[in-house]
Amino acid sequence: MSLLGIDVGTTGCKAGLFSEEGHLLAASYAEYDIQRPQPGWAELDAAEVWDKVKGTIRQVASRPATDPVKALAVSTMGEAMVPVSADRRILGSAILNFDARGTEYLESLSDVLDNERLYRVNGNTLGNHYSLPKLKWIKQYQADLYRQADRFLLWGCFVSFMLGAEPVVDYSLANRTLLFDLEKETWSDELLEWAELDRAKLPDTARSGTVIGQVSPRVANDLGLPNHVSVVTGGHDQCINGVGCGVIEPGRAMYGMGTFICMMPVFSRRREPAVMMERGLNTEHHAVPGQYVSFIYNQGGSLLKWFRDTFAAAERRQAQQTGQDIYAALLAEMPEAPSSVMALPHWAPTGPPEFISDSCGVLTGLLLETSRGDILKGILEGVTFYQRECLESLPAANIEITDLAAVGGGSKSDVWIQMSADILGRPFVRPKITEAGILGAAIIAGTGSGTFSSLAAGVETMVKLERTFTPNPRQQKLYDGRFEKYKRLWPLVKDYVRSP
Repeated sequence: MSLLGIDVGTTGCKAGLFSEEGHLLAASYAEYDIQRPQPGWAELDAAEVWDKVKGTIRQVASRPATDPVKALAVSTMGEAMVPVSADRRILGSAILNFDARGTEYLESLSDVLDNERLYRVNGNTLGNHYSLPKLKWIKQYQADLYRQADRFLLWGCFVSFMLGAEPVVDYSLANRTLLFDLEKETWSDELLEWAELDRAKLPDTARSGTVIGQVSPRVANDLGLPNHVSVVTGGHDQCINGVGCGVIEPGRAMYGMGTFICMMPVFSRRREPAVMMERGLNTEHHAVPGQYVSFIYNQGGSLLKWFRDTFAAAERRQAQQTGQDIYAALLAEMPEAPSSVMALPHWAPTGPPEFISDSCGVLTGLLLETSRGDILKGILEGVTFYQRECLESLPAANIEITDLAAVGGGSKSDVWIQMSADILGRPFVRPKITEAGILGAAIIAGTGSGTFSSLAAGVETMVKLERTFTPNPRQQKLYDGRFEKYKRLWPLVKDYVRSP
């Protein structure tokens, strides 16, 4: 028997088929574009993405049926929700977390419920990147859609529902709405009343690794899957990435190198809200029972994509025709030494600790002889300096990180991982399978369906490490000096914000 992991991200989706021993049998990937129908808006065409998801499943299911699929689980982005009908029709697009819609409600919401109370219930503070403000915007400005939708489903729940399962979301994704009670592990009546939203519009909740149905016979036939494939609750992609690289215990952190650069430390008990809030740190259920995680992130991967599309559009088109890896070619152009270019990575709204929405990206140190590789390395260094500034605030919250596990598309680059180790001053490990989202989802599918006795047993069986990257003392010292200069950059330019 085999296990199917599905990973749906902001700009692309993947499907991976694994043996019960952790061998990758088949994989498929499809990319899609963010829709921007108006300035400040960012959404996904849910019907298009669902078609792409089905396509990746068909690709992996088309391999010789020597290992029929037993179970599947889904790893997905957080916050964005898809409106659906009870008969599984898609009714609209999914508003993404960095969409500006919903900002107008933040002031009135904060007047009714303060951030400390919200954090004690939900583990997050008020922000426009969560689902709640987007739902309020839909309720006011798309009233017909709000009324017609039977449910608004986070993507992990949505994909499972469209496959034939019940509308059930796991705790980690439910947390991304601002409407979930961490302690009670269900929707919060208090927060729903505060937001003036309807409980009936939301899915049910369950732990990651819970069987919530089977792929329907019609969908199974369409996708080439066998009958009776169990659908298991997966989770927020960062949590599932953690499972897929073995980050399931306190003291370790996942370092996701995808559309977002996300550092995810694990801890076993909740911290005081004031300590966490001061550092912009959330608290969320891990996909591992009894563990919590927090996220330190920025849009590093999106910056790499921007660089590709801006500085290498012709090479990108050629690479698409020939099947070459354009990212590997671009990263190979970076100089070995730290770049002379310094970047403030504020191309889009930032993450912890300040969640700045009106800043702009900055490049300094440009000269006539500056190369394309210098600019790219400066950008990636700036992304990593951002992470280091947050990392240095963690000990005061009694959160320690001894090592990091690199996952995601960027982790295929030795150069990028080594640079990250040198800047952060921590060893990095890279698993043999760096697409931890699909692997983590497969492990959870195996745990929920009884293939493994526990999640830890599934991780031990399926996660294999390939290499350890230790900080280079000479490079680390150079980066220490560059980091001190980086810390002075944002205060110098903070008054220069986006034009209205």
